[in-house]
Amino acid sequence: MRSKVALGIWLLGISLAWMAVAPANLGVSPLVDAQGAAVGWWQLRQHVIYVSGLWSIGLMALVMLLALRLPLFDRLLGGMDQVYRLHKWAGIGAALTAIVHWGAKESSGWMKALWGRAGRPEHDAVLPWLTDARGFAKDLGEWAFYLLLAMVVLTLISRLLPYKHWRILHRAMPVLFLALVLHTVALMPLTFWALPLGLLMGSLLALGSLAAVWSLAGWVGRSRSHAARIQAVTVLGDAPTGAPVEVICAMPPSWPGHRAGQFVFVRFDAAEGAHPFTIASAPHALGNTPEGEPLLRLVIKPLGDYTRTVHRRLHAGQRVDIEGPYGRFHGKGSRRRQQVWVAAGVGVTPFFALLEARQPGRSSKGRDPAAVHMHYCTRDARRDPLLPRLQALCAQAQPPVPLTVHNEAEGQRLTPRDLQAEPGPMDIWFCGPQGLGDALHQHARGPSRWRLHRESFAMR
Repeated sequence: MRSKVALGIWLLGISLAWMAVAPANLGVSPLVDAQGAAVGWWQLRQHVIYVSGLWSIGLMALVMLLALRLPLFDRLLGGMDQVYRLHKWAGIGAALTAIVHWGAKESSGWMKALWGRAGRPEHDAVLPWLTDARGFAKDLGEWAFYLLLAMVVLTLISRLLPYKHWRILHRAMPVLFLALVLHTVALMPLTFWALPLGLLMGSLLALGSLAAVWSLAGWVGRSRSHAARIQAVTVLGDAPTGAPVEVICAMPPSWPGHRAGQFVFVRFDAAEGAHPFTIASAPHALGNTPEGEPLLRLVIKPLGDYTRTVHRRLHAGQRVDIEGPYGRFHGKGSRRRQQVWVAAGVGVTPFFALLEARQPGRSSKGRDPAAVHMHYCTRDARRDPLLPRLQALCAQAQPPVPLTVHNEAEGQRLTPRDLQAEPGPMDIWFCGPQGLGDALHQHARGPSRWRLHRESFAMR
C-alpha cells in the first residue's frame, strides 16, 4: 500500500507543478474551430506529449534513486522489499508513460491527414544554448525509448533470461536515463523552467543523474558491504540437488549486527551478482569464531538457476560479500491483536531467527514477548529437513509457540479460512510463495480484521 501511495504522490506532485506553468484554459476548446482547423486537438496533443514526458522522466528519476538502497527509503516505505516493489512499478510506469509520449508524438501523421496542418502550434522555445541540439535530442530519445521498452519487457518476462544475464542488461538502465536527461533538457519548453516546475524537474534530473553515475561506478550499497568468510556449508536433507543448504558466515568487525527477521544481499560470485537471503539466526545465537568474528546463518533453497548449484560452489574459507542488513520483518505487533506467523517452504527462515530470539535467556529485555500461534506449510512433513528444527524452536520458546503443520502430502493445504478460528483481530506475518500470500492479502482486504505483513523478494 505504501508503494502505491508513494507512486501516486510522486505523479501528483509533477502534475501540479506542470499545471502551475501551463496555460490557464489549456487551449483545447474548441477542438475544431469554425474554419475546420483542429487548433484544440493540436494543443491537446502537445499537452499529452509534455505531461507524459514529464511523468516518464520523473518516474525514471525515482527508479534511479530507489536503486541506491538508501536507508531513508527503507524507513519510509516499511522495508527494502517495498523499495524494490516501488522500483519495479515506477519502471513499468515510466515505460507506459513513455509509450503514451511516443504515441502522441507519432499521432501528427493521422492528424494532418484528417485536418491538415492548420492550427498546429510552432515549436516552443527551449534553452538557447541547446536550440541546435533539438534534432539530435529527438533521435536520442527515440532510440532510448525503444531500448527502455525492451528492457522492461525482458524484466517482466523474467524467464527469458537467467538472472546473471538480466543483471548485466539491467545495468544499462543508468545509461538510458542519462540519455533521456539530455533529451528532456534539450526539448523541455523554456517556460517550463519557471517555478515550481523548473525547480522540481531540475532537482529530479540532477539527483537522478547523480544516482545513475553512482550506480555505474558500482558504489550502490558500498557503505553497508562487508567482506565475510564462509565458516561451514551443510546440505540439509538426503538429496543434495533439491535440499536446502545451510551456510554459516563469519562476519568482519565492520558488521553492525542485525535484528531477527532481517535479510542481506549476498554475493558468492562476482559474475553472478548479489542475491537476497534472509538471516536464519537471531543476533548472537551462533556465538563467535575463535578469532572473535560473529557468526550468522543463511538457509538457501535451490529455486533458481544459480541456487540449484550453490551446494557445489561453496566451501569453508571462501570469501563472501554481504551487504546489509535490511528489512523490517520483526514479527511484532499490537498486544491487542492475536499474533499469527505463517510460513511456507523456505519462507520459514525469518521465523527461525524470530524463534531463536525467544529462546530462554535470549528474550528481549523488558516486557515478555507477545503470544504467537505459528502455521507452517510443507509439501511432505516426513521428508522436510527444516521441520524438526522448527518444532524444537517452537517448543523451547518462552513462552512456547503453538505450531500447526499443514502437510500437503496428506491434503492439508492452508487457506484463509483455516486462520479464521483464531480469536479476535490478528496481525499475520507471512513469508512464503506468492500465491498463498496473495490469497491472504485478498482476505485481509475484505471484512476480516487482519493486518497482513509480508516481504516480497521478487527483485526483478
